[in-house]
Amino acid sequence: MQNEQYTPIDSPFTSIKREDWKKLNGHFTHTFAQQDLDQLHALNEPLNAEEIEDVYFPLSHLLGIHIERFHDLHKRSNLFFQKNESRLPFIIGIAGSVAVGKSTTARVLQRVLALLPTKPKVDLVTTDGFLYPNKELNEKGIMNRKGFPESYDAKKLIQFLSAIKSGVGSVSVPVYSHLAYDVLPDDQQQIIDHPDILIVEGINVLQVNSQRAKKGHNSVFVSDFFDYSIYVHASEKNLLEWYTNRFESLRNTAFQDPASFFHRYANMNTKESVQMAHQIWNEINKPNLEHNILPTRYRADLILEKGSHHFVKNIKVRKI
Repeated sequence: MQNEQYTPIDSPFTSIKREDWKKLNGHFTHTFAQQDLDQLHALNEPLNAEEIEDVYFPLSHLLGIHIERFHDLHKRSNLFFQKNESRLPFIIGIAGSVAVGKSTTARVLQRVLALLPTKPKVDLVTTDGFLYPNKELNEKGIMNRKGFPESYDAKKLIQFLSAIKSGVGSVSVPVYSHLAYDVLPDDQQQIIDHPDILIVEGINVLQVNSQRAKKGHNSVFVSDFFDYSIYVHASEKNLLEWYTNRFESLRNTAFQDPASFFHRYANMNTKESVQMAHQIWNEINKPNLEHNILPTRYRADLILEKGSHHFVKNIKVRKI
């Protein structure tokens, strides 16, 4: 059953504590300035050089090994088929709950992977752009389920990934505005043009439509296009705390902008703000986490487990 939280008895994962993981870095020595750190982390998501060095340098080293094998397989396939086809992008999927810090993970990984010896071109796409526009969500009667699987244009997202994995050069991607809380017009799309590595970040990128599968439909899932997948995990208690803190910070900053979709919350006091954050979490984010996001955790190749201060404390890696 999709809703069951599967915890393997004989685990297909190797669990590595942070202090042991950080020793696995083989060749990264780059130093990040405070300005770099400020550009990489999201609101209320602390990030320091130690987190990058201890967690993301070894992770990039591991991914570099997979990418090298991916390139080697491409060369061997060209020899076997007697062709000279161009190499396709290596696609990394990043999943996890709202407020867990996926966007920071994705941006840091993008920056660190670009430091690999081959200096690859690394692009980043968030699946927020593939949400149906608010107008369509209202027409479908699912505006209150924004972020749930049915609120995404899965067909458009799969068409995008299919184009990337078919070797199509320049591909357009819709862009989402968190200020407007809506997808931007087509003339403001992101262009993805021949990346060596593509990172795809989103809450439901590892989710499968089990209902369609049960009905006998031939289904293609977003994760079918991934060459490697990462799940960012934290306890529900921490997630609620982080979401509430972020909501309160936004109330004092972005929500003050009259153009913000959430401007109506700008004049709330702290108590009202906390109550509203908890209400949104309990009515939308928690059910989505429990029914759609968390059950996909063990579909990932690697799990980053965070502690109470937003820093990674443990890493689970799928055995090979």
